[in-house]
Amino acid sequence: MTSAFGLIVVGDEILSGKRADKHLPKVIELLAARGLALAYADYVGDDPARITVTLERAFASSDVVFSTGGIGATPDDHTRQCAARALGVELALHPQAEALIRERMQDVAREQGHPYDPDSADNVHRLNMGVFPAGARVIPNPYNKIPGFSCSAPSGASVHFVPGFPVMAWPMIEWVLDQHCAHLFHRAPQVEHSVLVFGAMEAALTPLMERIERDHAPVRVFSLPSVDHPVHGRHIELGVKGPAELVPAAWTDLRASLHQIGANCGPELVRKL
Repeated sequence: MTSAFGLIVVGDEILSGKRADKHLPKVIELLAARGLALAYADYVGDDPARITVTLERAFASSDVVFSTGGIGATPDDHTRQCAARALGVELALHPQAEALIRERMQDVAREQGHPYDPDSADNVHRLNMGVFPAGARVIPNPYNKIPGFSCSAPSGASVHFVPGFPVMAWPMIEWVLDQHCAHLFHRAPQVEHSVLVFGAMEAALTPLMERIERDHAPVRVFSLPSVDHPVHGRHIELGVKGPAELVPAAWTDLRASLHQIGANCGPELVRKL
């Protein structure tokens, strides 16, 4: 099985519109900078059953998946427990996570000018943020030291759990990529060529698109219609994308075929994926 990259965004606040998701575009950006691409994204609210099913699907894959949100210690945080349930393992206080959380508590006490009391109710409760599924590995948090965690499954999947706060999540995701996924960077360069086609209907272009995909597999054809573009008005962006060494032939074929049928073509676009 081939690894793909996935994203899970957890939180009622995203689905209710109370907060806008910023993780999807950022993860796409972080992956693209390393020659990687996002294959899918799942959004799920703070419902334990739904979170568990989503994580079971991730652990059954061979994918690298990032999960944001729900790893705190308040009643609406369920991700840690759901991850353990999805893996069929127990939860346990991770020794390294405990040390990091205690270090953070000492930092806060020092900043506030209070004595550090490791046995206070608040501090004992904070240790719950280090209760991870058995076998989990720590993801360091450069913002406030409260770690995230990674879990692996027999399928080959690895799921990496980070907080919902972008200021914490994004550097933690970068750390995972650079520490554990560097062997995948720029391994299969992808490229995209497209052209704006004016006055055409998708139905009329479909046979051409099907032929290009058939003759140039695994290159894929895409069609993005626009009805109210502020500059180009109604048009279709028609293009091909796939392995950098295979796309040029497909693109030459597509462009020549459009010329043969008398398509009204505008600007051409090239993008590395």
